[in-house]
Amino acid sequence: MRDRLLSRWRGIVLSLIGVVAIVWLAATGQLGLYIHPRYYEFTVVMAVLAGIAVIAAFALVPGAADDDGHDHGDGHGHADGGGHGHADGDRHDHDHVHDDTAVARTGSGWRTTAWVAATALIVAGTVGALLVVPPSTLTSATVDQRDLNASAALTNAAADAAGQSATDLVGSDTTTFTVKDWASLLRQGAGEDYLAGKTADITGFVTPDPADPDNVFYVARFVVTCCAVDAQPVGVPVYLPGWQSDYAVDSWVHATGGFGSNPSTSSTQAIVLEPTALAAVDQPAEPYVY
Repeated sequence: MRDRLLSRWRGIVLSLIGVVAIVWLAATGQLGLYIHPRYYEFTVVMAVLAGIAVIAAFALVPGAADDDGHDHGDGHGHADGGGHGHADGDRHDHDHVHDDTAVARTGSGWRTTAWVAATALIVAGTVGALLVVPPSTLTSATVDQRDLNASAALTNAAADAAGQSATDLVGSDTTTFTVKDWASLLRQGAGEDYLAGKTADITGFVTPDPADPDNVFYVARFVVTCCAVDAQPVGVPVYLPGWQSDYAVDSWVHATGGFGSNPSTSSTQAIVLEPTALAAVDQPAEPYVY
């Protein structure tokens, strides 16, 4: 009975911690580290409704004590038919009953203690993970697990939403281009002739080019369609030998410059950004692009 009650309490506490975490992330402007901004209101409303439903269910559904409708006897004693007493036998049986009851209570006590300890650890771990440890963005570790600039279609999500096709980027005003737009152009094979005289002004985090990490890195961002789970990395390659001495992997930079042929003999990128200015910056309030 106690185990069932503790299980119900653990369920409601964990559920409410999740609800509080979502509302807190929304209130502090950090929910965008996990989901697309268009889902903010829906997520918060559903979290609040879920919290109300959990509390209502806990209050209305019968508990273990309510279900424990065992018949404990009719309260009447039964004497032996002949009226004879069996003092020794009764005492022996009575002692056994007391011994068995004591052992059962001891075992039940240990199980309850273990259950409470496990529940406390689970709740404490959940609080730490959701409310104490600060939320963080995806990093180059995730880039290593997903193909950078794997699909031009992915990098053109915003253009499609605006009614543009992928080819519409060619000929557009490049002064408003983001990392995603430049990465899309490079992915589609925009040549030096088209890029000549054009200047990129981009901000992103540093992730090395796996083919030539000593000389080339990417200024990268994650494109989020729905949530961080589906985030896809896009980036613009930058040629800068010895960049590691000034810029750490996953640090954020602001880069400006033009494009040219890649001097690297190892990198697979034909064209790279040749920075005229490169500076470390703080992570922006909205680290992802949409």
